[in-house]
Amino acid sequence: MMFTHSLKISSMDNRSEVNEFILIGLTDAPELRVPLFIMFTFIYLITLVGNLGIIAVSFCDSHLHTPMYFFLSNLSLVDFGYSSAVTPKVMAGLLTGDKVISYNGCATQLFFVGAFATTESFLLASMAYDRHAAICKPLHYTTNMTSTICARLVSGAHIAGFVTSSILIGNTFSLSFCKSKVIHHFFCDILPLLVLSCSDIHFIHSAVFIIGSFTVFFPFLVIFASYLLIFITILKIRSAEGRQKAFSTCASHLTAVCIFYGTIMFMYFQPNSRHSMDSDKMVSVFYTMVIPMLNPLVYSLRNKDVKNAFRKALRGRQLHLDHLFS
Repeated sequence: MMFTHSLKISSMDNRSEVNEFILIGLTDAPELRVPLFIMFTFIYLITLVGNLGIIAVSFCDSHLHTPMYFFLSNLSLVDFGYSSAVTPKVMAGLLTGDKVISYNGCATQLFFVGAFATTESFLLASMAYDRHAAICKPLHYTTNMTSTICARLVSGAHIAGFVTSSILIGNTFSLSFCKSKVIHHFFCDILPLLVLSCSDIHFIHSAVFIIGSFTVFFPFLVIFASYLLIFITILKIRSAEGRQKAFSTCASHLTAVCIFYGTIMFMYFQPNSRHSMDSDKMVSVFYTMVIPMLNPLVYSLRNKDVKNAFRKALRGRQLHLDHLFS
């Protein structure tokens, strides 16, 4: 409701000033457009197949009906949405040369990017708590991680994402944009957008910092505390085989955490003096397109259950085709 109301206000106040924005894109070199289009198409296809594949096997394989894979399938859904909010528009711009995005289109893109990024942050924290419960309190795991608790954690992650994004969008698009139409980015991101405002942006800058800090550092503290307790527990395990088995259950998640939070912190929490539009765009490509592609690869390559589920699905598909053509 807040998001819709904000868009109506902004439409009335700002539509006379700005009807659309122009995304400067990744490059002005015409000879790079086709290679970049092919590369991003390849990345997006892997993202779709990987994330939707994990959702499918988690749903269809009864062996994967556990809290860990419930969180993983939701993470894959968020990665799919996250990439889809940005990549198709970038691909269309490279293919047609059209860099224009409508006022409402920009607001919508920014809303979903912010919502999915925040949701992913809280989902990674929920997964860390799940790994803590599995390794540190294995005897109480089934009572600590019931389906109700898992559903509440996932719902809370989605609510946090959509509420915080609504607040930021509502404040951002209540500003006046009259300096320029050109956004020095390849998608509608909040910091390049604020540069175009001729309103006082001190409040929204503070809101971005406070909300960004909460949505990044609070989940990160949960993850840090969970893994601190996990490592203490692993060190108490006497056998090397037991330690390796315990660590392997959280290796994929820890890899995903390092990639996600390392990129986000580099992007949004470095000093202003070190910000560069070109470097920011390269980092943004990584966290909006590459990370959603990497997550399913990290989980499937390092997880025997997921690999076995994919193999079973492929074998079942092959048997079905053999039956049809026999």
